[in-house]
Amino acid sequence: MSTVLYEQRAKVGVLTLNRPDARNALSPELLIDLRKALSDAEGDSNVVALVLTGAGEKAFCAGADLGKSFGSDAGFLAMHEGRGEIAELFKQLNRLKKPVIGAANGAALAGGLGVIMSCDLIVAAERATFGLPEVKRGLMPYMVMAVLTRQIGRKRALEMVLSGDPISAERAEAIGLINKVLPNDGFLDAAVAYAAKIASYSPAILRLGKQSFYTQADMAFDPALAYLHDQITLNTMCEDAMEGIQAFFQKRDPVWSGR
Repeated sequence: MSTVLYEQRAKVGVLTLNRPDARNALSPELLIDLRKALSDAEGDSNVVALVLTGAGEKAFCAGADLGKSFGSDAGFLAMHEGRGEIAELFKQLNRLKKPVIGAANGAALAGGLGVIMSCDLIVAAERATFGLPEVKRGLMPYMVMAVLTRQIGRKRALEMVLSGDPISAERAEAIGLINKVLPNDGFLDAAVAYAAKIASYSPAILRLGKQSFYTQADMAFDPALAYLHDQITLNTMCEDAMEGIQAFFQKRDPVWSGR
């Protein structure tokens, strides 16, 4: 059985973590399969945006598979290097050339929280929860800290790290951890519809905008403005920018070329 399922719905590719009996925990096999599935979807010109979700209703992802991450007999160095795969996944999601919408169908915990926080936007079912329980197991969510701190700020991130307590989808939306709470019923369809609106825009401009956003995010203010000044000129040279402007004046829907 594949640990990651993939289906295409119009211009949206849907990737599903598929270990429901293990609450979709991040086994080494799942990490490999997910990274490959993301690369394949990135190279598919028929897909403009992606949705990443989990199988079942209990969990999006419960984090690392503790038995395989901490109970392996592979040796210290191999285990250390293997744990680095989740950091590579965080970076891959950040650098992917297409928007990725994380769809929390259930609990997103520990490394699972890091995975969904590495998506560009996040929607959650009403039943979803978010938390970092590592402290209760004598651990800390080290790599997740890098993602979380940059998105919800130091105080709220540290509260989640030190308390180990989960928060509701409603609370997650209130503190800016997620973008939108959706009803439990028909959740995946609603998440795909959310992604489909984004997928209706120019693939080229979405790619350029996502790359520009993350590049400037950690820059100082003046260098960020200088960089973005160059990016807007690059944007105006794209064919889809001219198409979008012409369509506006001609009162019609644009036909994107992806260039």
